Amino acid sequence: MSLPFPKLTPQEAAAHVEHGQTIGFSGFTPAGAPKAIPTAIADRAEAAHQSGEPFKIGVITGASTGPSLDGALAKANAISFRTPYQSNADLRARINAGDTRFFDMHLSMMPQAVRYGFLGPIDWAVIEACDVTAGGGVVLTSSVGAAPTFGRQAKRVLIELNRKHPATLLGMHDIFEPADPPHRGEIPIFHASDRIGSPIMTVDPSRIVGIVETDREDETGGYDPSTPETDAIGNHVAEFLAAEIEAHRLPSFLPVQSGVGNVGNAVLAALGRHPQIPQFEMYTEVLQDSVVDLICSDRVKFASTCALTLSPPALDKVYSDLKFFRPRILMRPQEISNHPEVIRRLGLISINTAIEVDLFGNVNSTHIMGRQMMNGIGGSGDFTRNAYLSIFTCPSSAKGGKISTVVPLVSHADHSEHSVQVIVTEHGIADLRGRSPHERAELIIENCAHPEFRPELHAYLRMVKSGHTPHTLRAAFAFHCRYLDTGDMHGVEWGPLASTPSTR
Repeated sequence: MSLPFPKLTPQEAAAHVEHGQTIGFSGFTPAGAPKAIPTAIADRAEAAHQSGEPFKIGVITGASTGPSLDGALAKANAISFRTPYQSNADLRARINAGDTRFFDMHLSMMPQAVRYGFLGPIDWAVIEACDVTAGGGVVLTSSVGAAPTFGRQAKRVLIELNRKHPATLLGMHDIFEPADPPHRGEIPIFHASDRIGSPIMTVDPSRIVGIVETDREDETGGYDPSTPETDAIGNHVAEFLAAEIEAHRLPSFLPVQSGVGNVGNAVLAALGRHPQIPQFEMYTEVLQDSVVDLICSDRVKFASTCALTLSPPALDKVYSDLKFFRPRILMRPQEISNHPEVIRRLGLISINTAIEVDLFGNVNSTHIMGRQMMNGIGGSGDFTRNAYLSIFTCPSSAKGGKISTVVPLVSHADHSEHSVQVIVTEHGIADLRGRSPHERAELIIENCAHPEFRPELHAYLRMVKSGHTPHTLRAAFAFHCRYLDTGDMHGVEWGPLASTPSTR
């Protein structure tokens, strides 16, 4: 069936975008992110800059994207501001150099901020789809993100119709956009598998300027093999949760949320093979490769997510057997996958990764030494604050064992001690529930810190003779500064510190 929308080349689509405009791109991680149009916009920006003309746009996405979007636009210095989350090295360098304004946001809040106009007008939505109808019905690809909100709020819309994703994905999305206060009702999700919306998102067809046809894979890289360190962290989490079942502190095995990355993969794999962990569901923002294996082995019976952040072989595995996976996987908008109301109602077990943790349970998820942005808070805050049980994992050291990730006081606080319940490293578990600050500090040092750093951390505690929370800012600052290449924080050469979210 022919569509009533013009077919455009990527360059023709990019020619519609003007300097100073704001674009909402689909995608949540590289899954479902447009590739051809943003690359063409980057080429246009480079040509403009070579001619001495300004060309920068505001970029709003669901979360991080791939090299063809964040990477290409950052290399062209074409991004004036960016929100709410990113993970691209070139964009990170632009942000930390001050070339691109970045403001970090909780992912669940961003769509509402767009609807309220907090981020200004949205001039364009660029949406990746696997099918489009003449009436403006859009079947999304491997994620939902904030595409429904962008599609409804943008003045004009461009569609990337990507044939790499089959049109038979119809039925794997659950598109629901809540009303805004004061007219908002409950979000009627009572089980991870509940469907409450439509399998397609709809766009006013009069605002669709054109369609660019592509055939490009998601730019999601593979995951590293597990290591003894990540396996130990995963096994500690699994043993802890098995003990919680035995102690009847888990009323049943509740749905699981897990952050993306190699540690998250190892944790989920450990849950899947532990004999005392029953079959479970997931209500999360990202599905990664280990979950596909757990679904196939019937260890995970259902997975609600915002994105299929899978390596190409794992995504091919899902696409080759959609009859099997369609009743077992559901993709939702980030406003729903990360919504505090649903997280609190379902009683999730939340498992996320820290850059550094301190002796009282505060967690830094975003900054290297308090001032260099790594990626952003992502959805970790949405889940941590509202989970039934909130767990943070990280290796106990970084930089080849030269740096402790357990510190006296975090250099930047994203999750406070009031929200963090359990800390896990390869050395053990610190269950912080019902513990005073002094008790927390001793527990974290003995169970989680690397043995090489424990004497220094104990010495730090002995410096403080009184007070409810035993810390001293001067000594905490000195602990951080000893690892810098120079004593002057403004002269630090960060180098490879920004290469992985597991370092600080």
